[in-house]
Amino acid sequence: MTMRTTSLGTTGPQVSALGLGCMGMSTVYGEADRAESIATVHAALDAGVTLLDTGDFYAMGHNEMLVGEALRTAPAAARDKALVSVKFGALRDPDGNWTGHDGRPAAVKNFAAYSLQRLGVDHIDVYRIARLDPDVPIEETVGAIAELIEQGHVRHVGLSEVGADTVRRAAATAPVADLQIEYSLISRGIEREILPATRELGIAVTAYGVLSRGLISGHFTRDRQLAPTDFRAFSPRFQGENLQHNLNLVEALREVADGKGVSVAQIAIAWVLSRGEDIVPLIGARSRERLEEALGALDVTLDAADLAAIEEAVPAGAAAGERYPQAQMAHLDSERRRA
Repeated sequence: MTMRTTSLGTTGPQVSALGLGCMGMSTVYGEADRAESIATVHAALDAGVTLLDTGDFYAMGHNEMLVGEALRTAPAAARDKALVSVKFGALRDPDGNWTGHDGRPAAVKNFAAYSLQRLGVDHIDVYRIARLDPDVPIEETVGAIAELIEQGHVRHVGLSEVGADTVRRAAATAPVADLQIEYSLISRGIEREILPATRELGIAVTAYGVLSRGLISGHFTRDRQLAPTDFRAFSPRFQGENLQHNLNLVEALREVADGKGVSVAQIAIAWVLSRGEDIVPLIGARSRERLEEALGALDVTLDAADLAAIEEAVPAGAAAGERYPQAQMAHLDSERRRA
């Protein structure tokens, strides 16, 4: 397989058509196998995946150190092509509780210094605050990233989970490569205002949650036992009647996938890929088996009839439950409704 590539916006780098989201390799979905995680990163690089996404607060630095180890132990040719995207700004206490977000310029530079050390790299390719700090104008946060670019520590500005107004303000401050935001068959809110704004401004979208944390992967079952540390144990879409409703949608999607001779996960990823070359899905594979399945989506072509069948199986807005618990939804600038 030859990996397709695309530009990360009009000002960003060339990246693989699929990226690898590494968060799940650091216990967000329960315990993960470190050796298998590193082997999965290596397999992704070998397949031509160049974009690796992490965050400095994923298991309090664990994920950055894991990605750093994977890069150090990868063949030099693959390592040299890898691009690392880092989210920062989320604050946590020793018990793992979330305590807010910090987008102050001094904090931005402090976070970057620690990330560079943990990753073992001399620069971060795309740097973004994970959630908008309501007490700091986005212009100040983005301005600090721009200063890091001038100093050679960062290559490109990214954004995460912000609304159209914030995207415009950020882009007026410095060139923005991409907006990282949840986008899938059952999370299509960006289509109203955010996606038109990014396209107007030449900003790419790196879409996370394309399988809705496994919910629409075709592998999740109602009787699955989740660890207390698993995000899905308290995610609204995985609870009670919501879960059954959403799994019914998956079964409808499975009929379409079966008709194409592909898996549910592959058709769900292919749908996101079909939305435009400016959208790069981030695949949260934690094993080589799941990675191989996800990469197969690149060979799936969806024609007008296929897209109509998918839309009938999973109409926009069909999911039951919000994509985050209420307390976390409150931190999403992307979900605020402006008058």
